Amino acid sequence: MMAAWLATACAAGTRGRPAAPPVEPAGAPDTGRRPVPPPGPPDTAGAGAGAGARRPDTAGKAPVVVHRLKPLPAFFQSLLIPGWSQSKLDRKLTGSLFVSWEGVTLGMFLKARGEVRYLQRIGADSSRITAKLRERQDWLVLLGFNHLFAGLEAYVASQLQDFPADVRLRAAPGGLGFEAVVPFRIP
Repeated sequence: MMAAWLATACAAGTRGRPAAPPVEPAGAPDTGRRPVPPPGPPDTAGAGAGAGARRPDTAGKAPVVVHRLKPLPAFFQSLLIPGWSQSKLDRKLTGSLFVSWEGVTLGMFLKARGEVRYLQRIGADSSRITAKLRERQDWLVLLGFNHLFAGLEAYVASQLQDFPADVRLRAAPGGLGFEAVVPFRIP
C-alpha cells in the first residue's frame, strides 16, 4: 500500500506538464522531413540583410505561472501523510525518506502489537509483556514524531521555496575547509 502511495505521489509532480517528445535513436535514418521553422513573424528583411536583421520573437511565449504552496496547508498535508507536501514542493528525496521511515515505524509497531497479543495469549511472564508494551509504545511515538517532523519540514520548505538556488560551496585556501557564498540584498 505504501509503495502504491509513493508511486502516486511521485507521479503527481508531473501533472499538467506535457509529455516529452519521443527521441529518435542516434542511428535512425533520415525520414526526409523538413525542419519546422520557429514560430513568429516571417523574416521580412530579406535573405541578404544579414543575421542581425531578424528580431526575436516574444509574442508567442506564455508567462510562467508559479504555484506557491502556502506554509500552513503544507504543514497539515505532511502532518496527515508524511511526504505529501514534499512531493508537491519537488523535494522527492526528502519525501521518500519520510515515507520510508513511515513504513519502517508502522511495520515495527504492528509487529510489536502482534507479539504483545501472542505473549498475552500464551500467558507469558508479565515482565516480558510489559517490555513488549513499552516497545510498541516506542514505535508509536517514533511514528508520531515522523508525522510532526514531516509537517515541520514542509512548513519550512514552503517558506524557503523562493530562496535563490545559487548557494555555492568552494574549497578554501589551503584546502582545509570550505566557504559558502550566499547572495542577499539589503533594501
